[in-house]
Amino acid sequence: MAHRYSIIPSDPAAHLFEVRVTVEKPDPEGQRFAMPAWIPGSYMIRDYARNVVSIRAESGGVDVPLTKTDKSTWSAANSERELTLVLEVFAHDESVRGAHLDTTHAYFNGPCVFPAVVGQQQEACELEILAPYGSVGDDWRVATSMNRAGAEEYGFGTYTAADYDELIDHPVEIGQLSIGEFEAAGIPHAIAIRGTAPCDMARLCHDLKTLCEQHLSFLGKPDDLDRYLFLLHATGSGYGGLEHRWSSSLVCLRDCLPWKGQEEVDEGYRTLLGLVSHEYFHLWNVKRIRPAAVAESDLTTEAYTELLWVFEGITSYYDDLMLLRSGLIGEASYLELVGRTITRMQRGAGRTRQSVAESSFDAWIKLYKRDANAPNAIVSYYVKGALISLCLDLKIRQETKGKQSLDDVMHAVWERYGQSGEGMPEGGFESLCVEITGLDLGDFFDAAVRGTGELPLAALLRSHGVDLNMRATVDRLDKGGTKRERAAMPPVSLGATLLEKNGKVEFAEVANGGPAEEAGVSPGDIAVALDGLALTHANVGQRLKRFRPNDKMSLVVFRGDELLTLKIVFEAPPEDTAWLELDTDVDVHVEARRAAWLAG
Repeated sequence: MAHRYSIIPSDPAAHLFEVRVTVEKPDPEGQRFAMPAWIPGSYMIRDYARNVVSIRAESGGVDVPLTKTDKSTWSAANSERELTLVLEVFAHDESVRGAHLDTTHAYFNGPCVFPAVVGQQQEACELEILAPYGSVGDDWRVATSMNRAGAEEYGFGTYTAADYDELIDHPVEIGQLSIGEFEAAGIPHAIAIRGTAPCDMARLCHDLKTLCEQHLSFLGKPDDLDRYLFLLHATGSGYGGLEHRWSSSLVCLRDCLPWKGQEEVDEGYRTLLGLVSHEYFHLWNVKRIRPAAVAESDLTTEAYTELLWVFEGITSYYDDLMLLRSGLIGEASYLELVGRTITRMQRGAGRTRQSVAESSFDAWIKLYKRDANAPNAIVSYYVKGALISLCLDLKIRQETKGKQSLDDVMHAVWERYGQSGEGMPEGGFESLCVEITGLDLGDFFDAAVRGTGELPLAALLRSHGVDLNMRATVDRLDKGGTKRERAAMPPVSLGATLLEKNGKVEFAEVANGGPAEEAGVSPGDIAVALDGLALTHANVGQRLKRFRPNDKMSLVVFRGDELLTLKIVFEAPPEDTAWLELDTDVDVHVEARRAAWLAG
């Protein structure tokens, strides 16, 4: 018995899908259907039921009474025969977590469009993907990692999934697609690109093969990995990704794609490769190694865990490291990326107020719901989690004299929690680290994971022949990671970030204790003038070069419709921007330890 789902882009201009699910043996006490409240991999309640425009139930061509019992659940009256639920779903979310339909393409994640048959989620599912009515979509192709059951390759038709969890773990892209195919370690892989984005597909597939094979050689091929698909939306703005068991959805700038004749890995292409590396590592860490709380969730309510730093932070550590180990980037490029990660953490005072354990637990209400105070109040378990992972790796290598590393821990994690399918308990990662290395790591985890102090980055990097340097930020485009001349740095700091919005310059974020906050600036204030001259998004860097620490100047802002004149006292800029360099004068033991870390 399989539940039969179907989806059709019924009205692309109105962004409406029609979805049907037919249940052969509905619950005799009344069959319930429920839309997920969130999507795995993105820890925020999104209430996908809000996009259901209309819904009805029928059996044998006769309407069946349908009652909504809570925000995401409907109950159909008792039916002794086959029961079909029919929904209209609005789809206008172009993110990797949503569903989007217009006259140029269709894209959807299962949680956005497919209700669960409550109590029967373990049953097999069939999905018929239908072409839109009329002339729209004549040249569309279908890209999904779902197994075909009658559908031709990249075609409309019927697909299958083992159960509901698998059904909603295969995003689908439909449209005019550029498709490249390659094998990695003998496993068929493909990339389907949507968007006007000329690129060197042969180069891209070659590099993806190299990268995927590096990942596959690290933890080994999962037993059920028999295909993999990258869905990539190349666009003029945006960046992000979401992992799935046999695929990933990616968004990047079209300029990040390699062009024919390009030989180097420039910053844009490196960004794309890093995104791919991150989502592909999730193939193990998140999709098959999972926190117990997430593994047991039915997607209707939050799944609380303090372990997201393990799953996103460790992944964020290995994503760039795998670029280096695969040979796609060099050591200097990798150290630049690490410097940028350190910079992102150091630029937020939230690291001194929230631990990564707290950040993980509160992801549902904080990390995904950033506001103007976010840099002052929260820390990213992605960013600090990656740096904790770096520290942990270097600490293990140092204290075991190079005999063990985080690599060994991850192999054990894969065997214990990945291959077994057992969800990782809250203390599982830390206890396994101690078990594998034999080290007393309690103080480290208390300080790094549950504490808010500074990480021992400088000392641990130095023990591996890498010097950590800090400097002031040069300008709003300065991401860190590279050495800059002191003369290029502004002598004072504003203590706030400015954002151009609707032709006006807004104070977007105001740092606690900084000059702007001390002057009385609030997030949302509109900058008008500094020291009697207009203050704009473009000239703020040049204007600050005119002042020195302790200079007291007038700052004019609009707050709502009220004009305020404030007094700002400038301070020297904080040294919150990191760059790393190799120490060329190290002994053979440090050099060997560094080589083992970087080469794997």
